[in-house]
Amino acid sequence: MDGNRRFAKEAGLPTLEGHRRGGQVLIDSMRYFSKAKIPHLVYFAFSTENWNRSEDEVSYLMKLFGEYLEEIKKEIKSKAKEDSPFKIRFIGRREDFDTEMQFKMNELELIGEAYANDSTTVWIALSYGGRAEIIEAVNVAIGGGRAVTEASFEKLLWTAELPEVDMIIRTGGEMRLSNFLTWHSVYSELYFIEKHWPSLTEADFKDILNEYAKRERRHGR
Repeated sequence: MDGNRRFAKEAGLPTLEGHRRGGQVLIDSMRYFSKAKIPHLVYFAFSTENWNRSEDEVSYLMKLFGEYLEEIKKEIKSKAKEDSPFKIRFIGRREDFDTEMQFKMNELELIGEAYANDSTTVWIALSYGGRAEIIEAVNVAIGGGRAVTEASFEKLLWTAELPEVDMIIRTGGEMRLSNFLTWHSVYSELYFIEKHWPSLTEADFKDILNEYAKRERRHGR
């Protein structure tokens, strides 16, 4: 979800307002794609490298994450009499966050499981990096003292239950994956869009699904 800061700069807004607008687009896209019956959505919200940003920006982002987790919780619980539109999974180094944030993550996963049935699973990558994910799985395999296959190694990843990723969308005009889903992206379709993440609308979400429908996926065959 790239371009929050550039969006703010171009709009003459404080950087942090770009992040706030980006958070709202995240919620909007979750609602849209869940209605479209997309079974899995993965959002790269905060990387292992993002901890190196300024202390003020990191502090604001932590506060913003907490606010949007509360908003997601309210949306899920408001559907208590019916199936929730989505359930939540977090991937990444959860231990990097303070105890309050970890509690919010754990609580949201439990609430989603309680109300969800055949809902969209929303995976939120926080303090995540594709290389870090693989290195951790390697160390687990070494600790177990056993050889691995692709199938057995995949079970050791943070994303073990994530199915094959069909398409990766990168906003903001950048044409790279930036350490996102390194294991799962080997046969993913790639979609790059110039618009910054906070500028995306429902029309853009429709375009993404239409573009995917046109792709011919051969998986090396």
